[in-house]
Amino acid sequence: MNDSAATAPEKAHSDAYIEHNAAQVALLNDSIFYFGELGMQEFETAGLMAQLLEDADFTVERGIAGFPTGFCATWGSGSPVVAIHTEYDSNPDNSQEAGTLEPTAIVEGAPGHCEGHNVNGTVLVAGALAAKSAMERFGLKGTLKVFGAPAEEQLVSRPYFVRDGYFDGVDVALTPHIGAEFGAGYGLIQSALISAIFTFHGESAHAGTAPWKGRDALDAVILMDVGMAEYREHMMPSMQCQRVITNGGNQPNVIPKTAAVWWYFRGSSAEAALQVFERAKKVAEGAALMSNTTYDVDIQSAVWPVRGNQTMAELAQAEYERIGAPDWTAKEDALARALQEKAGVKVDGLSRGTMKIKGPATQKSAANDAGDVSWKVPMVKLYFPANIPNISFHHWAAGVALATSIAHKGAVAGSKVLAGAIVECFRNPDVVAQAKATFAKELEGTNYFSMLPPEQKPPLELNRTMMERFRPEMRKHYLNEKPRFTEPGA
Repeated sequence: MNDSAATAPEKAHSDAYIEHNAAQVALLNDSIFYFGELGMQEFETAGLMAQLLEDADFTVERGIAGFPTGFCATWGSGSPVVAIHTEYDSNPDNSQEAGTLEPTAIVEGAPGHCEGHNVNGTVLVAGALAAKSAMERFGLKGTLKVFGAPAEEQLVSRPYFVRDGYFDGVDVALTPHIGAEFGAGYGLIQSALISAIFTFHGESAHAGTAPWKGRDALDAVILMDVGMAEYREHMMPSMQCQRVITNGGNQPNVIPKTAAVWWYFRGSSAEAALQVFERAKKVAEGAALMSNTTYDVDIQSAVWPVRGNQTMAELAQAEYERIGAPDWTAKEDALARALQEKAGVKVDGLSRGTMKIKGPATQKSAANDAGDVSWKVPMVKLYFPANIPNISFHHWAAGVALATSIAHKGAVAGSKVLAGAIVECFRNPDVVAQAKATFAKELEGTNYFSMLPPEQKPPLELNRTMMERFRPEMRKHYLNEKPRFTEPGA
């Protein structure tokens, strides 16, 4: 690492804390990797993360906003209040052996980490512990809040956290996320999204002998799909919709009395996503009329676009330049190049640079449930290098590096950046004041509101059946050793 000679003593301490605990960082990273838990079912992952924070004297509230695998850990008191938050869920059918250059499941058909949320969770905890250690050692005043956010892959938890008041009183926020290199931006970064399940209700009948007695709910799902396909021609370029049929009936000779389709509606703004959603409800109403069925809608989540605050992005950039890219070995670079060649993408190895701050950023169609936080308080999304460049997420190849020294070194670098940025917010009140000033200017003319219905509750059953199916075999691969973070010199 290229630590600056001008590094403040508080940051030198947090850096030293992370270096001292580098083996524990790697162990935590790999533990979460092998847990491989899907959203809303991250019981082992959230339990380990919360316990490590509790062991370091954080006050931990588990089960926040109705999420059994969500938590908020707090240390310190008074102002400023700095919040850090991230996700730690995996994806279905993406089990992949680390370091293997072929699609090789740890457990066939099981979920697994194929983006790097295991590294996100690691950086969140290690950065928090290092920052707390520096705060305690140097008497820095303020409150550090650490949020564990379940089910980001389904974009669920953080809009509920914001709606239920968990970010009230927070001054600034930071969220770490794995990437192929350091990077941060300001302005609109990602898109808004509404996640909703449309369930149609009809009447069953024998499909072979008396189909005229049935009212086919699957017909309604298909008719809605056709209607939305026709609507796509009339969407603005920044609007999208995607779906999966989650219930299409049970067997061909029984007219399905119930069928369901899960839709994602995307837009460049909250209003745009709502526009697509409102049209979808009209299409569903038409489908129900045509099929003589009824329908109901269950909003799983609704998220605003992720936006970056300029002051917080500049803070991240300064920390990137202070820490510098990991010192990759020839072996690590060779693994990256071999995987890039295997995947048929540009072969240029691991990143050794630091992206310059992007602003205003180019908005992506992807969404992240941190969006609501970024309209509530000044926030930056911190990207750190712990995966292989040019490899697409949600694919077996993106899981290859996630329990290797590439992820371990990237987690150390990301933890140093996160801890350094937290410490700077506590040691330099001007940073927080400036972030709030630029935030107020950036949001002029925009009134944030939660798109979640006030009575909406988290989807607690999400992914339960799949995890119950695979967890017994996955548990055989859990690591036996538990990480234990200690103070330098202990």
